[in-house]
Amino acid sequence: MCGIVGYVGEENPKDFLLESLKKLEYRGYDSSGIALQNNDNIQIIKCSGKIQDLEDKIGKSNLIHSHLGIAHTRWATHGEANERNAHPHRVGKVTIVHNGIIENANELKNRLVNEGIVFCSETDTEIACAVFNYYYRGNPIEAIENAIQELKGSYAFGILFEDQDALYAVRKDSPLIVGLGENENYIASDILAIADSTKKYMLLEDDEIAEITKDRVTVYYNREVINKEVLDVPENVESANKGTYRHFMLKEIMEEPFVLRRMINHYLYHSEELFDITPYEEIHIVACGSALYAGMIGKSLFEEKAHIRCVADVASEYRYKTTLYDRKTLVILVSQSGETADTIAAMRKAIENNVDTLAIVNVKTSTIAREAKYHLFIEAGPEIAVATTKAYLLQTAMFSLLALNAAHKKGLEENYDLIMKNLQNLPSLLKKVLDDKDYIQKMAIDIKDARDAFFIGRGVDYSMCLEGSLKLKEVSYTHCDAYQAGELKHGTISLIEDGVPVFVIITDDKIKDKTESNAIEVEARKAKVFTITNDESIKTHYDKYVVPKIDDYFQPILVVPVFQLLGYYVALARGLDIDQPRNLAKSVTVE
Repeated sequence: MCGIVGYVGEENPKDFLLESLKKLEYRGYDSSGIALQNNDNIQIIKCSGKIQDLEDKIGKSNLIHSHLGIAHTRWATHGEANERNAHPHRVGKVTIVHNGIIENANELKNRLVNEGIVFCSETDTEIACAVFNYYYRGNPIEAIENAIQELKGSYAFGILFEDQDALYAVRKDSPLIVGLGENENYIASDILAIADSTKKYMLLEDDEIAEITKDRVTVYYNREVINKEVLDVPENVESANKGTYRHFMLKEIMEEPFVLRRMINHYLYHSEELFDITPYEEIHIVACGSALYAGMIGKSLFEEKAHIRCVADVASEYRYKTTLYDRKTLVILVSQSGETADTIAAMRKAIENNVDTLAIVNVKTSTIAREAKYHLFIEAGPEIAVATTKAYLLQTAMFSLLALNAAHKKGLEENYDLIMKNLQNLPSLLKKVLDDKDYIQKMAIDIKDARDAFFIGRGVDYSMCLEGSLKLKEVSYTHCDAYQAGELKHGTISLIEDGVPVFVIITDDKIKDKTESNAIEVEARKAKVFTITNDESIKTHYDKYVVPKIDDYFQPILVVPVFQLLGYYVALARGLDIDQPRNLAKSVTVE
C-alpha cells in the first residue's frame, strides 16, 4: 500500500525514481509523483493513473538539473484519487511524501487554518507537511523532532527542505529503509525498490530520523546521533521480472512446487527448527485476508490432529475485542509482508499481556518478524501480484507441518514416519495439478459471464472455500460468497438460481456424504455445480475435478491452487488488470 523512494547522489534522480516506483507498482496505487530539488528550487510533477502516465508527463516537462529527489505511489485514503491529492505535497519550504495515516489530521488542520495556512488538497499528508514547515527554522532535525511529537498515527516520510542539500526520512509503524550506495544513497518503503542499486541498507526504527547526503548517512534518535547496523540485502530479493509469463500472478502460481519443495526439504532435515506448540493450552491465530484463511486451516488441523484448543480471528476485530488470556496461550501472527497494520496491533496487544507470540512471515526484516517473540519464515521469495498465491500456500504448509509435528510429539500420529516419507512427493503432485491448467481454464471460460458464484464445504473444506471465493472475487470482480454446506437450508439456498456456479469442495472422508447431499440439493435448483474432490466416486451431474488424494494434513495444498488458477483465468477472459486489481493493495499498512 503506497510506495516511497528517494535519491541523493551525483546523477539526475529522475530515472532511478521512476524505475524504483515501477518496482513498487505491485503494492497498489492510484496516483504517483516526483519532486526534484536544485538548491532552493523544488519541481513537483504528479498525476493520477499509472506510472506510465507520470513518465509521459515528465517527458513533456522541462526538468531542472538535480541530484536530489523523492517519489511516491499513492493508494487513496484521505481524498479522491486525483492529481491534487497525489504526493509529493509542498507547504512553504518543506516537500514530503508519506505512507500511513495521520489520525489527528483534522485537529491539526483546524489549528493551522487559524494560523493562516491555506490547504490545496484533501489529504492528511499536506497537513503533516504544514506541521513540518511550521516548526522549520533552519534546523531540519529539530523541525522533524517537534513535528512528530504532534503527529498521531502511522507514518513513513521522505522529506526535502528547500535550503538543505540533503534527504531526510523518519518513520513510525510504517516501514522505511535507507539504502547505501557508492557516492549515492537512497530511501525506500520496500527493499525491492533498491535491490538492483545496492546490497547494503539500514533499517529505520520508530521515530529515528535519517539525514542523508550522497556520501553520508546520519541517524538521530531524541536528537542524539546513534549507530545503526548495516544489513545485507537478502539474496532472494530480486528485480520484479515476469520472465516468460504474461502476469506475475501466473508466474507465482507456477513457482509453488519449487518453493514448497524448498520448505519441505528444509524441515525434513531440520525438523528440530519447527516450533513446538504442544506446551500451550490455547492458540490464537490472528491475521487478515488470505493469511487468516490459511490460519483457519491451521485451526482445523491443530484441533483435529493435535487436540489443542484454537481460535482463528481477523486481526482488525482481535485488536479491539476483550480477550481472556486465562490459559497458557500462544498468539500466532500470519502476514506475508509482516507489515499488516491490524496484525501488528494485535501482536502488540498480546505482548502487552505477556503472552507468547509466534510470527509466520515472508519478510525477515519486517515489523512482525522483529517484534514477535518467536518466528518462522516461509521463504516464498518476492511476491509481486497483489493477490497472494505462493505465500498463502506456504503459510498453509507451515500450519500443516506444525500440526503434524505436534501430533507426533503428543503420540497422536501413528503414521508419522510414512507421512514424512510421502511428503517428499507433495511438490510433484502439486505440479501435476498445475499442469492441468488447460482444463481449469476451460472451467473459467464456462463461468466468465457469471454475475455471482458460491463456494460450499464443511470443516477444513469450508476454510478452503473462503480462500477460493476470495481469489475469484479479488481478481475477476465476480461477486461470490463461501458458506458452510450444512447452513444452506438456513437461508442461503434462497440465492441459488438457474445456472449460477456453485463450487463444492469434498475432501474429508468423514463427512463427504453430507457435503455430497448438499451438492445434490443445489443441483436440484439448477445450479451449475463444480465439484473439487480427491474422491473419484463422488457423483456430479455437471463437472468434477479430482485432485490427488494425500494425507489430511496436506490435502488443502492440492486444492486451493485450482481456485488460484480459476480466478486468474476468469480475470484473463474478462480482460482485467490481474496483477493490480482495482482498489486493492499488496501490503495493508494502515487500518
